[in-house]
Amino acid sequence: MAYPMPTRCPACQTAMQVTELACPQCDTKVQGTFTAPALFQLNPEQAQFVEVFLRCRGNFKEVERELKISYPTVRARLDQVIQALGYTPAPEAAPADIPAEAGEVLDALGSGELTFEEALQRLKEDRLSR
Repeated sequence: MAYPMPTRCPACQTAMQVTELACPQCDTKVQGTFTAPALFQLNPEQAQFVEVFLRCRGNFKEVERELKISYPTVRARLDQVIQALGYTPAPEAAPADIPAEAGEVLDALGSGELTFEEALQRLKEDRLSR
């Protein structure tokens, strides 16, 4: 039975180093000090998130649905993975000036509470009332 590769030392939490590779077919072994890919340094939760994210082809809505988490949580977890890999997440674009009422209508449309036609009608009414 194969066990998951530990990425951190159980005693001091330092990143583990790969020093031996073995072929499961012929039992050839190679010893040395090898650099592990950055993905190996992710904790189990981050690794699971990356698997789901890739399986969903980066579609945030699908990731939300599969992991049963909100859009902001998907963004936060993606940023955590990006940082764990040694990169700086790109700053979020400044949101456009959307009136609160319009934002609520768009949220309702996104969640399926309103149809496209209903949302369009409410946005038109909101615009006319100004």
